[in-house]
Amino acid sequence: MTDCRLYLVTPPALEPAAFAPQLAAALDGGDVACVQLRLKDADDDAVRRACDLLRPIAQARDVAFIVNDRPDLAAACGCDGAHVGQQDMSYAEARRLVGADAIVGVTCHDSRHLAMVAAEAGADYVAFGAFYPTTTKPSHYRPVPDLLQWWSELFEVPCVAIGGITPDNCGPLVAAGADFIAVVTGVWNHPDGPAAAVAAYNLAITRAG
Repeated sequence: MTDCRLYLVTPPALEPAAFAPQLAAALDGGDVACVQLRLKDADDDAVRRACDLLRPIAQARDVAFIVNDRPDLAAACGCDGAHVGQQDMSYAEARRLVGADAIVGVTCHDSRHLAMVAAEAGADYVAFGAFYPTTTKPSHYRPVPDLLQWWSELFEVPCVAIGGITPDNCGPLVAAGADFIAVVTGVWNHPDGPAAAVAAYNLAITRAG
């Protein structure tokens, strides 16, 4: 039995009112641990509007709702936490902005050192990727499943795998010890819709575990 769960990341651009039914459908399609709002190049008001409309959909289903890059807006909008990359801001600054009880996750690419630093500082999870080629957020980092196995055997802090992950290729990552599988395109661009996609990922996770 695997403990791995699904971690949804929103498309990089969306209209909140139009996206809300898609998010609700995805969350009703099966187990989801977390939704990360990742709006690139959106102004503060756009992020706030998205939080105000989408956060209640997630939280009503006991799904954590976090904001990428913007711990300040995450705190201001009543979200559950924030995710920061290596170029965004330090973990310490993100933690100061969201408070002691919120979630703070940190991108660590393929680096054991960055992950250990983040975990030692108090990060709630570390994210590794991109494991597979991806057009959502192209990356020259290409970790291998062994990294997840090493991490899960030595550290208590959960790890997230991200990057081009589909129901067909997630198995090795789940088996290696990923606590969460983060997905974007595989859910929102699924030909049968986001609910079917979430169901497919959950089935694949269960089979891999």
